[in-house]
Amino acid sequence: MQEARFYQKTNGGAIKCLLCPWLCELNPGQTGVCKVRENISGTLFTHVYNQVAATGIDPIEKKPLYHFFPGKNILSIGEVGCNLHCSFCQNHSISQCSAKQFGGFRKTTPEQLVALALNAKNNVGVAYTYNEPFTFFEFMFDVARQAKSAGLKNVVVSNGYANPEPLKQLLPFIDAFNIDLKAFDTGFYKQQTKGNLASVLESLKTIAKNGNHLEITNLVIPGLNDDETTFEKMVRWISDELGPHVPLHLSRYFPKYKLNLSPTPTEKLEQLFQIANSHLKFVYLGNVNDKQHSSTFCTKCNSLLIERNRYEAKIVQMEFSGTCKICGTPAHIVME
Repeated sequence: MQEARFYQKTNGGAIKCLLCPWLCELNPGQTGVCKVRENISGTLFTHVYNQVAATGIDPIEKKPLYHFFPGKNILSIGEVGCNLHCSFCQNHSISQCSAKQFGGFRKTTPEQLVALALNAKNNVGVAYTYNEPFTFFEFMFDVARQAKSAGLKNVVVSNGYANPEPLKQLLPFIDAFNIDLKAFDTGFYKQQTKGNLASVLESLKTIAKNGNHLEITNLVIPGLNDDETTFEKMVRWISDELGPHVPLHLSRYFPKYKLNLSPTPTEKLEQLFQIANSHLKFVYLGNVNDKQHSSTFCTKCNSLLIERNRYEAKIVQMEFSGTCKICGTPAHIVME
């Protein structure tokens, strides 16, 4: 265990966690909504420090990040727990599990993870992913700080449901974010995730304003968040508030966890793609086998820059460094 950051003591041994918008008020012996932070005798502890529940060397495209070191690998680590309870969660076996119930932890330290990342083939850094990284904030922060010092890149794949101060303290150490914007509807967030949309939008604006590389994923769920009018409001907001060059990944839904709807029709994905493409420069389809809608083209001359087949990325233009060699238009891709 490790003492948690971002909490305050109240009365009679109770504490208030300040890490995320839940602001859990916990008496001794109680655990927060995230299932990993516990009030022990008036002190808040995290049960997910110096251990991991999942590790792997993944293509960075799997995060998904298409405009950040394409073709590279990244050491990915995750824990258990989440501060949202999405009915459609893709990783519910770890995200909706409490730290005390989970029996598959592997002990490790920030130093060991940094060494592993440095020795991994074609590896650019460390990604904090699989479950919600902000639930293991203390461990993520310490790993990210050491990885940064070692010349590695840090990537956070998150639901964006964090309070401003923890996010601001993390920003100097994180090179890229992929934030899951689950819908542009407060009712959807309340019913399907148990969270709120406003907090996620504030996180997105904070990341964009700070200048960290940012990409967004939207899992399209039939009948729940695929209304075209609401969707267009979302992509307009992304363009206006975050910038038209922020890549948007539209991902196909498949039945998972508590939600058993039919998979997203590819026709619906293509319709939403067209809407998004009229407001944003870079839109991609995920969870589908579609090279055309997952490859990157120059926004001016339409030259093919990077060809993708699921998680495989091939840089087509010789000596491509983030700018189209044909017409000189920036592609807003981080290459070094």
